[in-house]
Amino acid sequence: MTTSGYATQRHAVLITGGSDGIGLGLARRYIERGDRVIVTGRREERLTAAATSVPGLETYVNDIGSPEAREALTAYIATTMPELDTVINNAGVQRRVPLASDDEPWSAARAEIEILLDGPIHLNRLLIPQLLSRGRGSLIVDVTSGGAYMPQTFAPIYSASKAALHSYTVNLRWALADTTIGVAELIPPAVATALAGTEDRHGADVDEFCDAVFPLLDGDHDEVGFGFTASGAFRSLLSLQHELFEASAGRSAVSRYRESTCAECTSARIR
Repeated sequence: MTTSGYATQRHAVLITGGSDGIGLGLARRYIERGDRVIVTGRREERLTAAATSVPGLETYVNDIGSPEAREALTAYIATTMPELDTVINNAGVQRRVPLASDDEPWSAARAEIEILLDGPIHLNRLLIPQLLSRGRGSLIVDVTSGGAYMPQTFAPIYSASKAALHSYTVNLRWALADTTIGVAELIPPAVATALAGTEDRHGADVDEFCDAVFPLLDGDHDEVGFGFTASGAFRSLLSLQHELFEASAGRSAVSRYRESTCAECTSARIR
């Protein structure tokens, strides 16, 4: 990564899906360290509860599954947090519906894909010019899942969306390699959150997970895992993927982001 000076900066952080679970856990740790944090969520009452539990936390009601809402969020950040240097795409939902028994309207699956895949790709595209215009170290964190690498039969659309987000994140890191923006992939295993919309939570303790991964979101780690996603076998898989990707990426003449051109583009867009 080329996030020069990032680790020593006071950060301005945007976390989508930050009213509870992993998002709120990371927000709490940034706040405790003295950073500024805005979290988003769809439900105002949950955001209010989050702000009460974490003094200093800022909130913004937003549906990351809506293109118009993502554009509104970008405009809000440009005026409210122009010093933004950290974006954590954490918003998620998980429909636990096996393929053979999925008789819900397509709109249900489409909404899941919008939140898990369309949301982070579009939001990154909107915010990258603002990050580049600062000319300082910045970090984008895309939250995927162990299910991106080991498909979950009980949540096939979720697994497929996270696998696609992983692929996109690898490409985004390559595209931004000549800039001051680093790209990290946070890869949780099962963590005991309300991701699936039920009270039947299972997996690693949220605080244990956040305590372990938070220090590694420092701009120096391409992938951050926990439990089996931090195991030697899993790291070997990631290393093989890196090797194959680098060999393939060099075969085509593909343009990348550049600091100067994007900064000029952002300046014109914000005025």
